[in-house]
Amino acid sequence: MPRTVYRRPGERVFCFLLVVFSVYLFWQAYGISGFSELSSPGAFPLATSATMVIAACVVFVNTLKLPEAEGVRFFYHCFPPIVGMVMALILIFAIMLESLGFILSSFFFLFVGIQFLYQKSVLTTLTITVLSLVVVYIIFRLVFQVVLPEGIVPEREILAAIEQFWRG
Repeated sequence: MPRTVYRRPGERVFCFLLVVFSVYLFWQAYGISGFSELSSPGAFPLATSATMVIAACVVFVNTLKLPEAEGVRFFYHCFPPIVGMVMALILIFAIMLESLGFILSSFFFLFVGIQFLYQKSVLTTLTITVLSLVVVYIIFRLVFQVVLPEGIVPEREILAAIEQFWRG
């Protein structure tokens, strides 16, 4: 016996936004070189975004046909408070990143996020935060040499001093 599928709260809006986003991508792909020929630079992005538009429209129409789920609340089942808190934390991180720099803003983000989600002792949270930050910093800044926002920590001077110390 087939199982009945129900539409959850927010699904119609999400599917509609998916259609809008797909149409926007199609418009951007068309702007690359129009539809002049199959070997043009915009041909593949145009075909891909056209596929997205068609798929998004099919999903949207099928979603509109589904019966609404009963007893399902958006803020409890689909967007619980913990998700909102993490999203707010990410927003704060993004705002702090340019002024405080990568090291400090990442430290605060990781510390608050781990403490909020893991709920262990402050020492455990501090240890996980520092170890995570050291690993991420080594991989991105030192190995891949990605330039990270410096902020108020004089990162270049610290790295130069460490390099000077190891050279003797």
